[in-house]
Amino acid sequence: MPTLLCYGSYGFVGDLIAREAIDRDVDLLLAGRDGDQLAEQVDELGCPGRRFDLEDSETVADALEDVDCVLNCAGPFSNTAEPLVEGCLESGTDYVDITGEIPVIESIYDRDEEAKDADVTLLPAAGFSTVPLDCLAAHLADRLPEATDLALGVDSFRPPSIGTVRTVIEGADTGGAIRRDGRLERVPTAWRTREIDFGRGTRPAVTMPMGDVSTAHYTTGIPNVEVYALMPEPARTALKLHRYLAPVLGLTPVQWTLKQLAGLVREGPAEWSRERGSAYIWGEARTGDDDERVVSRLRTPDAYVVTVNAAVETAERVLDGEADSAFQTPAGAFGADFVLELEGVEGFFDESTPDETSPINPLLR
Repeated sequence: MPTLLCYGSYGFVGDLIAREAIDRDVDLLLAGRDGDQLAEQVDELGCPGRRFDLEDSETVADALEDVDCVLNCAGPFSNTAEPLVEGCLESGTDYVDITGEIPVIESIYDRDEEAKDADVTLLPAAGFSTVPLDCLAAHLADRLPEATDLALGVDSFRPPSIGTVRTVIEGADTGGAIRRDGRLERVPTAWRTREIDFGRGTRPAVTMPMGDVSTAHYTTGIPNVEVYALMPEPARTALKLHRYLAPVLGLTPVQWTLKQLAGLVREGPAEWSRERGSAYIWGEARTGDDDERVVSRLRTPDAYVVTVNAAVETAERVLDGEADSAFQTPAGAFGADFVLELEGVEGFFDESTPDETSPINPLLR
């Protein structure tokens, strides 16, 4: 049976993913840098563990020599993805992660040719929000093959885990991002606001630098991509203030202080909260002249539930050889309907005559 190594298995999300993999009878190897936390998890779950650092690619490659696929759950992925990807390319091990960080996805995309030469699958962003949004993007592209503009959005609020908070802090000084004419373009934080009906009434949403800015472009080839997240006041005001604070947030002493404060954040939402949570996913594709426009939606379980199910399902499919040896996106590897195979996902809900109140309101910029 092929072996899956879960790196960062003892973090909040990593532990949920490890338990799901065990429930699915995956041959699982727990792994990470913290020997004490790893040993505690090994004892509790009854799975073998492997402690190793990510200081050099040779150490990582040696640790992965007998592993078929790595599932990286250790964020911030800006710190962990590069050495694990390098080790995977050296050892011939497939790679999956749950990042939502645009620079990480772009850096993995840049290794596409190396992955082909090494016969290795590199599939980042196999969690929420990328799997639902990526599959929705592919569905919209199927509905409107001539589309030149793609807008995606998510309505999901819930407490973040410590790992998520630390990832946000790492990128606190980077601002926003969109895709324009096929190229990444940096824009101010909360650069644009739209009134969007995610599926439960029209609400304000702002552009966010989510990984889907990259994955949706690579999946569909659509050159112009923007991603939005529901953001009521006063959160929109706080995000706009970030434009002026960003240079300060990038300073080392400030980053250190914020990370210490992150330790005060609770590990993550309780099981009952995850079971009751849900998310609404929206997408719009347009032609450049605006002659044609299509809108579709999804409704999913809680973001953490989707991440756990999508990550394990992706890893299992990679282990089964269902993804080509190259850089892949979730929908690029498994098709638009991949998200519909995850438990609790409902859709696609297509509009034949979309509500024209959705386009950008210039007064809200």
